[in-house]
Amino acid sequence: RGGHGPNCNATMRGPVGAIALAVLALAAQSSAFAGKSAFSLARSGAPAVARSPARSSAPAVASRLAMVATGPSSGLFTSSRPEDRHVEPEDLNGRTKFKVVYVVLESQYQSSMTAACKRINAQQEDVAVECSGYLLEELRDGANYEAFKKEVAEADIFIGSLIFVQELADKVVEAVEPHRQRMSACIVFPSMPDVMRLQKVGSFEMKNAGNSKGALGDFMKKNKPSGATFEDGMLKLLRALPKVLKYLPNEKAKDARAFMLSFQYWLGGSPENLEALLLNVASKYVEPIASKNLLPESVIQDPRLIPDRGIWHPIAKEIFVDVDSYLDWYRREVSPATGVDFDSAPTVGILLQKSHINTKDECHYVSLIQELEAQGAKVVPTYSGALDFSVLVDEYFYNAAGKQAVDAVINLTGFALVGGPAKQDHPKAVETLKRLDRPYLCALPLVFQTFEEWKDSELGLHPVQVALQVALPEIDGAIEPIIFAGRDGLTGRSVPLADRIQALSQRALKWANLRRKKNAEKNVAITIFSFPPDKGNVGTAAYLDVFGSIFSVLKGLKADGYDVGEIPENVEDLIDMVLHDKEATVASPELNVEYVMSVDEYKKLTPWAEDLEENWGPPPGQLNSDGANLLVYGKKFGNVFIGVQPSFGYEGDPMRLLFSKSASPHHGFAAYYTYVEKIFNADAVLHFGTHGSLEFMPGKQVGMSGECYPDRLIHTIPNLYYYAANNPSEATIAKRRSYANTISYLTPPAENAGLYKGLKELSELVASYQGLRETGRGPSIVNSIVASARTCNLDKDIKDLPGEEEDMAALSVDERDTVVGKVYSRLMEIESRLLPCGLHTVGVPPTAEEAVATLVSIASIDRPEDSIKSLPRILAESKGKQIEDIYRDSDKGVLEAVTLRNEVVEATRAAVRAMVEVSANNEGRIEDVTSVFASLARSVGFGKPPYVEALAKKGFTKASEEAMRPLFEYLDFCLKQVVADNELGALLASLEGRYTLPGPGGDPIRNPGVLPTGKNMHALDPQAIPTSAACDCAKVVVDRLLERQRQDNDGAYPESIAFVLWGTDNIKTYGESLAQVLWMVGVKPVPDSIGRVNKLELIPLEELGRPRVDVVVTCSGVFRDLFINQMNLLDRAVKMAAEADEPDEMNFVRKHAREQAAELGVSLRDAATRVFSNAAGSYSANVGLAIENGGWEDESQLQEQFLSRKGFAFNADKPGMLEQQDQIFKSSLSKVDVTFQNLDSSEISLSDVSHYFDSDPTKVVSSLRKDGKKPASFVADTTTANAQVRTLSETVRLDARTKLLNPKFYEGMLKSGYEGTREITKRLRNTMGWSATAGAVDNFIYEDANEVFIADPEMQKRLLETNPNAFRDMVTTFLEANGRGYWDTSEENLERLRQLYQEVDDKIEGM
Repeated sequence: RGGHGPNCNATMRGPVGAIALAVLALAAQSSAFAGKSAFSLARSGAPAVARSPARSSAPAVASRLAMVATGPSSGLFTSSRPEDRHVEPEDLNGRTKFKVVYVVLESQYQSSMTAACKRINAQQEDVAVECSGYLLEELRDGANYEAFKKEVAEADIFIGSLIFVQELADKVVEAVEPHRQRMSACIVFPSMPDVMRLQKVGSFEMKNAGNSKGALGDFMKKNKPSGATFEDGMLKLLRALPKVLKYLPNEKAKDARAFMLSFQYWLGGSPENLEALLLNVASKYVEPIASKNLLPESVIQDPRLIPDRGIWHPIAKEIFVDVDSYLDWYRREVSPATGVDFDSAPTVGILLQKSHINTKDECHYVSLIQELEAQGAKVVPTYSGALDFSVLVDEYFYNAAGKQAVDAVINLTGFALVGGPAKQDHPKAVETLKRLDRPYLCALPLVFQTFEEWKDSELGLHPVQVALQVALPEIDGAIEPIIFAGRDGLTGRSVPLADRIQALSQRALKWANLRRKKNAEKNVAITIFSFPPDKGNVGTAAYLDVFGSIFSVLKGLKADGYDVGEIPENVEDLIDMVLHDKEATVASPELNVEYVMSVDEYKKLTPWAEDLEENWGPPPGQLNSDGANLLVYGKKFGNVFIGVQPSFGYEGDPMRLLFSKSASPHHGFAAYYTYVEKIFNADAVLHFGTHGSLEFMPGKQVGMSGECYPDRLIHTIPNLYYYAANNPSEATIAKRRSYANTISYLTPPAENAGLYKGLKELSELVASYQGLRETGRGPSIVNSIVASARTCNLDKDIKDLPGEEEDMAALSVDERDTVVGKVYSRLMEIESRLLPCGLHTVGVPPTAEEAVATLVSIASIDRPEDSIKSLPRILAESKGKQIEDIYRDSDKGVLEAVTLRNEVVEATRAAVRAMVEVSANNEGRIEDVTSVFASLARSVGFGKPPYVEALAKKGFTKASEEAMRPLFEYLDFCLKQVVADNELGALLASLEGRYTLPGPGGDPIRNPGVLPTGKNMHALDPQAIPTSAACDCAKVVVDRLLERQRQDNDGAYPESIAFVLWGTDNIKTYGESLAQVLWMVGVKPVPDSIGRVNKLELIPLEELGRPRVDVVVTCSGVFRDLFINQMNLLDRAVKMAAEADEPDEMNFVRKHAREQAAELGVSLRDAATRVFSNAAGSYSANVGLAIENGGWEDESQLQEQFLSRKGFAFNADKPGMLEQQDQIFKSSLSKVDVTFQNLDSSEISLSDVSHYFDSDPTKVVSSLRKDGKKPASFVADTTTANAQVRTLSETVRLDARTKLLNPKFYEGMLKSGYEGTREITKRLRNTMGWSATAGAVDNFIYEDANEVFIADPEMQKRLLETNPNAFRDMVTTFLEANGRGYWDTSEENLERLRQLYQEVDDKIEGM
């Protein structure tokens, strides 16, 4: 590694080395070495001078560092101290002193500013400076803010830069505004518009910042590069300064020039530049200095600038402006010194921030460059002073011949590719990266926290940094958000983090090598899941036919040149080879063992194995072990290993979950990943389907350290992950915690549930009534309808259904119509409910029927932003009605409206089917789309499109063709997206080290941008929600909920409502449930001046028109990880409501907070704590886990588990921690009248997953309430355009009728065989979960399920043959439901179940 000057990498190992680096860089800034970096010193022949102070002063610095930063014990993210960087002249000696106060977002200016002020005080004879500096984040601390205000009141010059956090920007304005007129100068570099308006340099102001008025704004509008940021515009303005000055009056021109010169100095960043900035401003605007001419022009240097952009290498004597000349120099100078083979080495392109190079704060950059070179890579480090880094990609990552010159790219700037913290241009970024087609990694330096604070924090990375520097780059397609540098609390300088830099380098090179290695030589590990751990559950994934998909992937790999050995002939054989014997249990040796790892080998290859012993004892332990060795389950096919990820480990002992906060993976889990990385030597791992346990292992939320288990387990292996397109929230966890490059797969299309058995007969009775309603047969048909409705248990949903003994002849025709209308309305609700049919297989095109199902849903939603009306709306208008009126009257059971609604639904399906059938092939699948407008005759206006003809046949002859055309053009586009799946293509491209196109995750019906699948999924900008549309929808749902409650409670409002917030739901709906909570407490979210939602306004009571309703919000662990900024918003909203001076009867938030403040002896503000979640790095209440495994004693155990795991409070006053607040949690829940959840998607309903009942607090609340009363429970269903609020029991009944008990559902599942049987069992088990947590399941549901699956010998046989383990679990669930008192049934049914259990058990055990 010779030739690198002081070897950053070598001196860096361990904390003292890291501190030594910081000191080394500091030395370069002391007055003795002014103007030279540590690395330029080396070139000028003084390496010894640069090295020795680093070594001698390290311990002293270490002890000071320890004093400064000891983690977020205050609850704030940083406790670094502004007083540590205060500079004052030691001796004035008659000099005139001026005072400077500055605030910056990032800390790299801190040490340059300190050095600049020390130089002035050491060298100037007539003037001296006092300087106080603040990092923006430090202003959250009350004491710091008071000190800041005091300093500002005495300041002559204020400087601010990159102030882009709204709540802190408000504080800066509040402190500076009152003193602005008095100050000599107020200089603000790119920041929020309201901070920019503080600008004052003589007569130069920016009063119109943010609204583009005035000469400067006009100029910038005309000259702004497309898609550029404010800062890019300013840079362009700098270069075009002479042009703009002629528009300004003479005095103004002089002051504008002074401001722009200041900006040039600031961008220069070095101590010399900042010294000149301060002297220049003081010489012109600080009155005592200017009037006496104490600073003549001669003492002020011109800006010393390096080019705006270029290729920079720490040992190069120059900046390069093209990649060929740089690589030529690299071949001559660097390769011989580092021993890197120039011709065969992979090349890594790096994007850097110019400000770190300017301020000589580049040690973290140097460390990474050296580490990459030490690992055998060539490096092309490029930088820019602007915030459009796509220019660097286009200019420096291609050679003169236009070919890509890099194998992977690492962005170290911490920003999106195009745009800084304020505004991004994601489409331009994606276009640039798509053209380059290389893996794009975004690592980041700590900005708001010191290294120690991050290390000690359970949350990990600061939420503002997550929002700006993780979430936004993900929209560009960035992967691997690894923290590579810390901040020294004392000097503000960047400290390279040795182990993180090593990990980042190893991972980047693994990605780069995928490009260079032949496919035939690559090892690929496919990891499948088994949850709950049981032989019948191997290959679990949401809505995915896992083995069918793996079979398809193996064929794709083989065609692409991979060595896959001998592929089995069919899917069944593949299952047999991996499971060896599907009827074996996991513990039995009959699950195929691919590798036996001795304990010695395990310990040698897993350096942190000892850390697991606290939880699991010494290896090998009980799990994935034969008692002497560790076992890796799976099967190798050539160079492809299909392995079964071990279980989480706590399944057999749910009580451990109650007490385990410091959980860890077990030895078998660790051994699995050790095998994949170090014995199988995987070039990449493919996690197959949603989802495994790796990304949910304990560790920080975001910004993993080397101690976090997801980081330890995945270590250096590139991680590809097939993830369901409708689950962007958990996919985002996988991206951030296990460095996954996700590849989305389509969930199966949702079809109408349809009617069956008694429900079908009932609908036939309704149809016959409509023809005979006014004849003598009318009353007797209504009698039959009532009796049949009661047999189908619909009387539970229709409160005023007449009794069977009532004679319908006594009613008028209108009254009979009302009875029939209500029954018909419920039948329509069941029939038209959407349910996913079957399972998706990767790489198989959809059938025409599946495409129709998806497009009907897409056609049923209005899209005003695209000027598209929904088809139901167009059809309603053709009959002179509004669709909302039809929905409203239909919900009430008005027979005419229910009938018309049914006709609209049927016509919509017919029209879409006519459009799709144009493209279907002979097998009924769609591989290519033929446009519905393709016929020449139709395109020039002759002949009718097929959908118009289909509607005419259904009686809708007057539907507006003009309104339908844009809708069907849109559906045409959507059909092309459904068919254009790239799931297999994206996998093969990723394995070749290529860029995976990013795309949003979510519901393809609400947002067809989710299609085509095969994209690297991202969530959304967390600061963009809730949107105004989401707020409008939220108001409708909340008003309906409160109205329904008032009807049930003699006009009284509920005082407190318990909400559950989910990550995926809020991504799909752009924050609807978030907005519901805000509307409940009467607070309005308001966007700041650059459109981010982080301000709040209290809605006056007279405008609200009702009391403020108190809330208790439990957030899922995923919501907490993705939306901690929104938890901040919610907490501030509740506190704002509690502190409003209003009467108790109109403000239940205040009423309860005052009671709790007295009861618990805390302040009103602390008593108004209502936002809760799990501890950092922990997920779910694990109630679902206990129910899945059946190992719980009674319901009190489940409730205790919920309270202990979900009782961690978020407090906006201490945003750096989640604190366990049992008392306030229990006290708040004890006041709850209503529990409430949202359903936002047809694919995932109450019985599909355990999450919904896992987080439901219904029985918890009744156990805590003083009166023991069970709260009312409601579910909002926004899966269709006609949003509904139903009781929890109604929703459970609807769910059971449309899924578990519906032949269309269970027959569809059984077609998938092994996996389908498991899916049916899962629905039954989850239904029982609702009995356990809410008592919301009617007896008839268990009774009917038993009739369908157990009483029918033919069905028994089918279930037993496809998946005996899952069938045994089903039998167990029925027996458990009876044993726990949830199902009352005949002894005959129970005896049949006991006998069946014995038979299945014997078969499984092979007896």
